[in-house]
Amino acid sequence: MMETREMRIAALHRLLDLTVRLHEDAARSLARDGLTTSRTTVLWHLRRRGPATQRELANAMNVSARTITGLVDALVDTGFVTREPHPTDRRANLITFTDRGTRTIEALERQQEEFVDLLFAGMPDARFRCFVEGLDDVLRRLDDLGLRRGIDGR
Repeated sequence: MMETREMRIAALHRLLDLTVRLHEDAARSLARDGLTTSRTTVLWHLRRRGPATQRELANAMNVSARTITGLVDALVDTGFVTREPHPTDRRANLITFTDRGTRTIEALERQQEEFVDLLFAGMPDARFRCFVEGLDDVLRRLDDLGLRRGIDGR
């Protein structure tokens, strides 16, 4: 049996392998729709919170105003979102989904649900619970170390 330190190093390597595989698969899949990971992150935030100003999106994603402007410009140019006048702040616009953007994010949600089934369907419940608890432990440790939170804000 491996020593604890060796097991931890092996676990880190598995996490890195998993991260790379999931990222590369997502990037390929998103590229087919003309999206990038960063642009899709904007769409996920809009899906969760509804129409939002660029400032709200920049704060939620922990990026600069300049970065969010570039992301939103690209999403507007490709027909995923629009800028609509803010109802109470004439200096601001609300970023909202177009029909294409709504269809795309709904398709991404369906694909995510299908992928969940592919990944976890054969795992016994007790093992899955341990897996999730272990991931929660790792994420809490990353929080303790001050590393930025991911897309779901947890």
